[in-house]
Amino acid sequence: MLALSRKKNEALVINNNVEITVLEIKGEQVKLGISAPREVPVYRKEVYVQIQDSNKEAVNMDGMAALKNLLG
Repeated sequence: MLALSRKKNEALVINNNVEITVLEIKGEQVKLGISAPREVPVYRKEVYVQIQDSNKEAVNMDGMAALKNLLG
């Protein structure tokens, strides 16, 4: 993991097309602005984990049903 220090209004760039800017700092809370192309999905990590878990569950259910149909 790369750890960087940034102050308000400072930014960093990822992969030449994603820019993350520190918009505001209040106590222990930091507000970030993210500029990225529309085709680049941006999620909060807890939402991303929920999506991944749901996808795994759906694949497992669909995979078992397909296997039962295949085997008869």
